[in-house]
Amino acid sequence: MISYEPLWKTMKNRGVTTYTLIYKMGFSAYTITNLKRNKSITLNTMEKLCKVLQCTPNDIVVFVED
Repeated sequence: MISYEPLWKTMKNRGVTTYTLIYKMGFSAYTITNLKRNKSITLNTMEKLCKVLQCTPNDIVVFVED
């Protein structure tokens, strides 16, 4: 199972909110909803998140055993 728990910690550490992602960085509300529900996202979205947050994919997603 995919978990975006590291993303929320990374965002908090960098002072970035979901509001910032949507209204200042151009992410769709649908994408944020998918992240909150631990649904899949595209690699393009992952790359964009990494650029915005200046981090690696390990700072965004973790795979958890079911």
